[in-house]
Amino acid sequence: MLELNDVDTAYGAVPMLRNVVMSVQAGELVCLLGPNGAGKTTTFMTVCGVVRAQRGKVSVMGKDIAVLGTENLASLGVGLVPEGRRLFPGLTVLENLRLGYDAVSARGPNFEPQLEKMCALFPRIRERLRQLAGTLSGGEQAMVALARALIGEPKLVIMDEPSLGLSPKLIGEYFEITQEIHRRGTTILLIEQNAEMGLSIADRGYVLVKGKVAQEGPAKELLSSKVAKSLYL
Repeated sequence: MLELNDVDTAYGAVPMLRNVVMSVQAGELVCLLGPNGAGKTTTFMTVCGVVRAQRGKVSVMGKDIAVLGTENLASLGVGLVPEGRRLFPGLTVLENLRLGYDAVSARGPNFEPQLEKMCALFPRIRERLRQLAGTLSGGEQAMVALARALIGEPKLVIMDEPSLGLSPKLIGEYFEITQEIHRRGTTILLIEQNAEMGLSIADRGYVLVKGKVAQEGPAKELLSSKVAKSLYL
């Protein structure tokens, strides 16, 4: 589903990712961890093609992102949940969801059945459909951002620090929904700083430190690893 081979990126003369090798197989929930400044969001931006790799290759669904282009990810079957939600604040919740649906050119079901699925998965959304997205609480915005990514029935969902700014209770709810989405067959790359929560639902994980993969392995092993403990505990 997703593969990074010896990827280097930089912002001008400042290197950010160095020799990053990472993969996500179909059906997996993979968690990418790292402290602040480790390069997690840069990884997200590189996978999306917003930041170009200086060296190496990023493949999404077997296609080179440098050739594919960011604007074609949705129609390929990739749903994105960027850091900070990135909703359109002046549009209603319904309009934000419609944009997520319309980005998928080869969609099968009609919009209304897909909207009903999202309302069933996120009950609060039904109450807020006509409300401007910019007036929602942080937790509600997080749910709308995830629903926008899911409404086109993607094969792969990539989330960048979805728990950022949420209360502990909402974080728990968000991760329960993420786990349910995975159980239904969606492949997920979860980019997180909350190591314990992320690894508790993941199959595998990678630990990113100063732009390099410091450790990788099954989620249970990473939870007890010295590297993870030194970074987070």
